[in-house]
Amino acid sequence: MSDMKLGRPTVKVCLLLSAVLGAMATLYYVFEQKRTVPVPTLAYKWECLDILRRTERMHPLLVEDHLKYAQPSITNGRQDIVAVTPWLAPIVWEGTFDSSLMDSIYKPQNITISTTVFAVGKYIRFLRDFLVTAEQHFFVGYRVNYYVFTDKPEDVPTVSMANDRKLNVVLVPSSKRWQEISARRMKLIQTLIEEKLLNNVDYIFCLDVDSKFHGHWGAETLGHLVAVIHPGYYSGDRSLFTYERRSTSRAFIAEGEGDFYYCGGAFGGSLKGVHTLASTCQDNFEADAAVGIEAAWQEESHLNRYMWINKPTKVLSPEYLWQDFKSKTPELKIIRFSGVVKNYAEIRPNA
Repeated sequence: MSDMKLGRPTVKVCLLLSAVLGAMATLYYVFEQKRTVPVPTLAYKWECLDILRRTERMHPLLVEDHLKYAQPSITNGRQDIVAVTPWLAPIVWEGTFDSSLMDSIYKPQNITISTTVFAVGKYIRFLRDFLVTAEQHFFVGYRVNYYVFTDKPEDVPTVSMANDRKLNVVLVPSSKRWQEISARRMKLIQTLIEEKLLNNVDYIFCLDVDSKFHGHWGAETLGHLVAVIHPGYYSGDRSLFTYERRSTSRAFIAEGEGDFYYCGGAFGGSLKGVHTLASTCQDNFEADAAVGIEAAWQEESHLNRYMWINKPTKVLSPEYLWQDFKSKTPELKIIRFSGVVKNYAEIRPNA
């Protein structure tokens, strides 16, 4: 009998094998635990989901055979920026990644990305431009589900979308204070993950609706916990950061502490990573409210506290949330996403 030689398994075969092995592990887990866990809890669901994806995480960076791309270098590259944090998380700038290579890794995994935006009150006017430009630049070629939280569902625009990209509208109440709209975002994100996304989505990004995409935003941004450095503070000393400085607040960061100042208008990661962030920030916000404290910048203050203790696994440069009123600086080779110029006194209910 002649020897059989097996060729190198393809990415699809590897992913199928991962899914089968993961499903078998999940069934075993459920069979073993069914007597003690009659009603699945959220923690139980997370554990099952982790088991299902464990094999994939062992080999997460599979590339198709004979893919051609530019030779990497450890001595030649950008000299004007820092591309890694002190805890060895990458800081993503133009020129630090190959988008074609990233797509060759992640597109075969058939991942789904959800994106949340809050278009409450007069902020609904920004939604069309957000969606139109997202269709041009945001995870093009991937399955994307947009979740628009709004009190004006009748004003949600009709925007042409590519296949496998869907718009979902979530009705929320109006508010007389913009701070309240800001503060309840974390609770709504937490609930969305628990009730709708848990078994259907791989990653989630939470973005400000009063912004537009101008360039590629893709798989280079994926990670367990992803933060974006605020464009107003990325080059300054941390003594200038607008952290919550009152020690009585759960968002407190003392003078001389902190890493970067992160945006509340753009963050994301895996479902589990963002769920833990959102639920922790919400718990801390409620603890503050119980003693009459509102953090300086609401959920952004709590997000910065959380990410100081729970370091992000990937940090995005200010390319990923610039501000239209700011001039482009030399280190900014591209602006990918940027907040539009607006009159806060006109659009905010209590500005």
